[in-house]
Amino acid sequence: MRYFIQLSYSGTHYHGWQSQPNAVTVQDTIEKALSLLLRFPTKITGAGRTDTGVHARQMFAHFNTDVEINPVDLRYKLNSFLPKDIAIQHIFRVTNEAHARFDAIQRSYQYYIHRDKNPFLHEFSWHFQKDLDIKLMNKAAKALLFFEDFKSFSKTHTDVKTYICHIENAEWQKSEHQLIFNITADRFLRNMVRAIVGTLIDVGLHKISIDDFVQIIEAKNRSKAGFSVPAHGLFLTEIIYPDEIFQIGD
Repeated sequence: MRYFIQLSYSGTHYHGWQSQPNAVTVQDTIEKALSLLLRFPTKITGAGRTDTGVHARQMFAHFNTDVEINPVDLRYKLNSFLPKDIAIQHIFRVTNEAHARFDAIQRSYQYYIHRDKNPFLHEFSWHFQKDLDIKLMNKAAKALLFFEDFKSFSKTHTDVKTYICHIENAEWQKSEHQLIFNITADRFLRNMVRAIVGTLIDVGLHKISIDDFVQIIEAKNRSKAGFSVPAHGLFLTEIIYPDEIFQIGD
């Protein structure tokens, strides 16, 4: 039987989502607790890989078990075992073929920036004091919707087979104390959102024009794009799946 876990976490004290030797990761932390509670080694597969310091308001993972479980009871026990910076919202049965990573059809991220020094934001938002031209940044962000190949914003030397992504939304908004970049796509490349934000900031500082931004996308060369903004301002906020994977037969 296959189960999905819906969870959230602060990435501050983790070396990202994915298991790796000699490092504390979100995946390893959950697997240890889950294996202890189920009393057999249990691996989980996440919907994606967040980098060191990146947070998730909504993440999904799946695991298999031959033993019937009570999802509500397991959620309660798992939350008791896990540290305070990881929280399980739901555990639910899915079809045996459902895959947390490959079945996701849409993902959304947000990046947070604050201008005034704020002790209550510094772990979850980037303190950047310079004035930014938000209108110009939004005009440049709209250009992203007309392209598919985002190699210019991908981390180099990754194992991806394609740099094709379909971006459905990309825009900046202002709140009382912060600037928030919202972006939604079917998939994202390693470091993609942070590189896009860094390049859009160059637009907002009038270091590059919108035409320059378009040429950077067309170049398909990471060295042409801007800097990668710090990880702690980035949140994975939503993952969407098709309804069929939740339809369990008798």
